[in-house]
Amino acid sequence: MKASTLRADIARTLFQVLEQGHSLRELMPALQAKHKEQDRAWLQEMLYGVLRQLPILQYWLRQLLNKPLKSNQKVIEHLILLGFYQLAFSRVSQHAAVAETVGACQELKCPGLKGLVNACLRNFIRQEMQDKQPDDAQIRSGLPKWLFKKLQQAYPDKLDDLSQAMNSKAPIWLRVNQARVNPSEFCQALDEQGIQYRVPDDKQPALILSKGYDLTQLPGYQQGWFAAQDGAAQQAATLLAPQSKDRVLDACAAPGGKTCHLLELQADIECLALDSDATRLQRVEENLQRLGHHAQVICGDAADPSSWWDGKPFDRILLDAPCSATGVIRRHPDIKWLRKGTDIPPLVELQRRILAAVWPMLKPGGTLLYATCSILPDENREQVKQFLANHPDAVLSPLHAQDSTDNPGWQILPGEGQMDGFYYARLIKS
Repeated sequence: MKASTLRADIARTLFQVLEQGHSLRELMPALQAKHKEQDRAWLQEMLYGVLRQLPILQYWLRQLLNKPLKSNQKVIEHLILLGFYQLAFSRVSQHAAVAETVGACQELKCPGLKGLVNACLRNFIRQEMQDKQPDDAQIRSGLPKWLFKKLQQAYPDKLDDLSQAMNSKAPIWLRVNQARVNPSEFCQALDEQGIQYRVPDDKQPALILSKGYDLTQLPGYQQGWFAAQDGAAQQAATLLAPQSKDRVLDACAAPGGKTCHLLELQADIECLALDSDATRLQRVEENLQRLGHHAQVICGDAADPSSWWDGKPFDRILLDAPCSATGVIRRHPDIKWLRKGTDIPPLVELQRRILAAVWPMLKPGGTLLYATCSILPDENREQVKQFLANHPDAVLSPLHAQDSTDNPGWQILPGEGQMDGFYYARLIKS
C-alpha cells in the first residue's frame, strides 16, 4: 500500500478520535486489518505519537495556518499535525515526510489543498519550529487543560515527572500462569527464541518485554503460559489474597485478567466474574479458556445486585470500578482527548453507588479490595474516605505504613516501578 494512503488513513483516524469522539479501541482493528503487517507498527507509532504530543503540534499549527479549515476539509488539519509529528519527533526523512503527507491530500479528496499542506510543512522546516517551545506549561505537558489543572492541584511537586511518564511509551508486562508453567521454564523458552525481557525486582511471577512483540507468536501462548497484564494490575489478586474454598466476586471483571490471576493463586475458589458489558464478557470467557481456569461468568450490573445475585454472601470482593482511566493514558493516549473534566463527577457518583451496592454482599469478616486505574483523588482517596465515614462496619486494612483513614489506600503513579497508574484500598467488614 502506498505511503500516502497510510498517512491518509492516519489523518482520517485522528479526525474520528478528535472531532467525532471515537476511541482507538473501536477503530484500530479495522484499520490494522487494512494494512500489511510491516506497516502496522509504524501506523500505531504515528497515531499514538500525534495524540501524545497534540498540544504542542496544535500550538505550531496555530502559527503556520492562517485560519482553521472547515467541514470536510477539517481532516487536512489532522494531516498537517501528522506531518509536524514526523518532522519533529520521528526518524522519517524530511523529504518523505513532506512528499508523502502532501500526496495524502489526493486520497482525502482534497487535492486543492496540496499547496497549503506543502507550504505549512516547508515553513515548519524553514523556521525550525521544533525548537520553538511555548511558555505555557500546560501545552508543554502534553495534557488537556482540565487534567493539567487537576494534577497540578493533586501533585504539585510531581507534575513534570507525571506528565513525562503519561506521554511515554508503556512497557509490555507479562504475568506467568504458574498453573500451567514454571516461571524459569517460561524464561528458558523465551531465551531459546532470543526474546529479550527482564524480571522486575519483586517476587511477582512477572516479566517486562524489552521491546514490542506479537504476543500470539511467543512460546506458550496457545498453551496459556502467560497473560499480558501491567505490573500495577498484577497487584490486585495478591492484595485480595483469596483463601482455599473462598467464594469470590470479581465485580466489573472484563477483560478477565484479574479473574484469571485470582484462580492462579487459589484454584479451588468459587469465583464469579461479573460485568455489565456482554461483548467484553466474551474476552473473559476466551481468557479463562486459554489460561485453563473456570469461573461463573455473569452479565449483570454491579450497582443492581437484585437483578443477578443469588443471595449467598462472598468471602472476598474485588471491585475494579469504572473510572477516568487517567492512570493508563500512556497505554491509551486517546483517553486524554476523549475524557472531559465534566465526566468525573458522574463517574465518582457511579463508583459510590457500586461500592454501596456490593458491600452488603460481603460476609462479616470478609475483604473488599477497591481498585481503579485512575490517579485522581476524587475517585480514589476521597471516595474511600467518604465510604469509611458512611459505613461504620468498614475497617481499613493498611497496604503500607502511611495507609491511614485520613489518607487511605495505595496510589501508584504512572511510571512508578515501570507500572501504570493504579489505586488500591482494602476494607474489612467488621
